[in-house]
Amino acid sequence: MLTKNINLKFSKTLKKNKKIFDKLKILFEKKNQILNSFGNQYKDSFKKKDIIKFKDYQNVTVIGMGGSVLGARAIYNFLKSKIKKEFTFKDDFNLENTSKKKKLNLVISKSGNTLETISNANVMINKKHSNIFITENKNSYLMNLAKKLKAEIIHHNNFIGGRYSVLSEVGMLPASLMGLNVNKFRRFNELIKNKSFINSLVINVSNIMQQIKKKKLNSIVLNYDTDSSDLFAWYQQLVAESLGKKGKGIFPVISNMPKDNHSLMQLYLDGPKNSFYTFFYLKEKFSKRIINRNILDTHKYLKGKNLSEIKHSQYLATLKVFKDKNIPYRCFEIFRKNEETLGELFTFFMLETILIGKVMSLNPYDQPAVELIKVNTKKILIKS
Repeated sequence: MLTKNINLKFSKTLKKNKKIFDKLKILFEKKNQILNSFGNQYKDSFKKKDIIKFKDYQNVTVIGMGGSVLGARAIYNFLKSKIKKEFTFKDDFNLENTSKKKKLNLVISKSGNTLETISNANVMINKKHSNIFITENKNSYLMNLAKKLKAEIIHHNNFIGGRYSVLSEVGMLPASLMGLNVNKFRRFNELIKNKSFINSLVINVSNIMQQIKKKKLNSIVLNYDTDSSDLFAWYQQLVAESLGKKGKGIFPVISNMPKDNHSLMQLYLDGPKNSFYTFFYLKEKFSKRIINRNILDTHKYLKGKNLSEIKHSQYLATLKVFKDKNIPYRCFEIFRKNEETLGELFTFFMLETILIGKVMSLNPYDQPAVELIKVNTKKILIKS
């Protein structure tokens, strides 16, 4: 068990790697503001009174790129059964829903100069709208725009990069607007005292490092929960941007199950052995039942079953085939869908990524190569 909400198991029983455990211990002992933002000691740069005036807005549009949006969208879709409001996320140039009706825009950019966010905000913000900006407390385009619009300004702490910001105001302010309990997400302080969590984290990183040494560099997530698709879009950015540098890295691929049984599974099972796998399964409480009167005798084993039971059977069958073929995997089985569970997953995956970066002698917090595209885009626009 990883926690009471999550079971984590591996295809092979592994021992805790002392070198990796020591690196984690050093990570915890050093002052680390990013890790502090995962816990309940972190002080948000917004207060309830700053956003209470926006609580009645039923339509909220979040405008941003990368980590500025992915975490909030993961929260919204994972916990949408608890959320009564409609949230739209704009992190591309597909701006079909540019309603002029009364609504709230939440514009998020750490630097305040993200080109795509500036462009989308320019197209989408209407004078009838209310606006909140989350950006660093410095002179920037979006800071100046927020002041011009007399918008609510929330300061984005400069020590937290976008992909590690989901448990800061970047993710927690949207969560608060969704009506969720922000305090329940921040599980770091409890988790680092949990021996089962720490041992599982270290064993997990040990397992991943073993796969990397065997040149298995594709990390393929077999996701059986539709509501978690955006959680793994967030995870994909976290892993790719944190570890893809100096010729090293892990290539994260998200596979939607059981749909991909009928497209990619042949490759996974019988193709090149250059991948390791993550199964992610959450049993649904409510699922539509098979209509018995429509079932032919040849498939009477389906009678009385619901779609969740069928999907669970497919999950177990796939696990068995992977085990029989000796394909490396880990399984996350989720028992509860709530703020605590999602906070534990966020914390686990961020700690996992930081620790892998430390073991690989990489800086897991920067993304120097991406800056080259930003510079060249600006040059092209100036010349055109």
